[in-house]
Amino acid sequence: MTVTWEELGWERVAAGVGRVRLPGWDCTAGLVVGAGAVLVVDAGSSLAEGALLRAQAEELTGARVTHLALTHPHFDHVFGAAAFAGAEVFGAVGMDTVPAEELRSDAVRHGLDETTATEAADTLVRPRHLVSGEWTLDLGGGRQVLLANVGPAHTAHDLVVLVPEAPGSPEVVFCGDLVEESGEPQAGPDAVPTHWPAALDRLLDLGGEDALYVPGHGAVVNAAYVRAQRDALAARFGVSP
Repeated sequence: MTVTWEELGWERVAAGVGRVRLPGWDCTAGLVVGAGAVLVVDAGSSLAEGALLRAQAEELTGARVTHLALTHPHFDHVFGAAAFAGAEVFGAVGMDTVPAEELRSDAVRHGLDETTATEAADTLVRPRHLVSGEWTLDLGGGRQVLLANVGPAHTAHDLVVLVPEAPGSPEVVFCGDLVEESGEPQAGPDAVPTHWPAALDRLLDLGGEDALYVPGHGAVVNAAYVRAQRDALAARFGVSP
């Protein structure tokens, strides 16, 4: 019997598009299904979490994960990447230069077990395909996905994933941590806050008013929510409209 998305704890966002909220840091991972090609968005916070994501994605689709898009270089989004052996890995230009030790230290500081963090850092997979502007992936069956480098903002290397609308399904935008719903957007030492509102303007231009926006943490939101968060960030960081 075929397992359903809901049985594995996944939320179906649109036809062939879903996401799951992972435990611990409430980080979102996404799934986009084509004809013979499968894209996962973000890889979780450890090798074990990445392996679970891959196993669930392949159980849900009956196909091998062929592509992995990493939205930004924070441990809770990239430390599971080594579990996706054989997949084509994409990230924003410059993401391949972030030191593994920096990610390991940040993970431990946020409560990840030191042995787990060290294992993930030692096997860290760097994106083979670096996106400087926009990159279209053809997943087959008429499904094309747009990867767009809209940063710097939350980090110096922010990538979003846009899944165009299909008959009966809205456009879906995987935002990474450019958008957060379960808490205030986090601006760490690697953030470029003065550019963050402009990145969200670009995100809204790409997705439009009717898209569903999947944040890096929290529930799926709409364009009005993203716009309100953009305005709040502009006020917070003193950025003129």
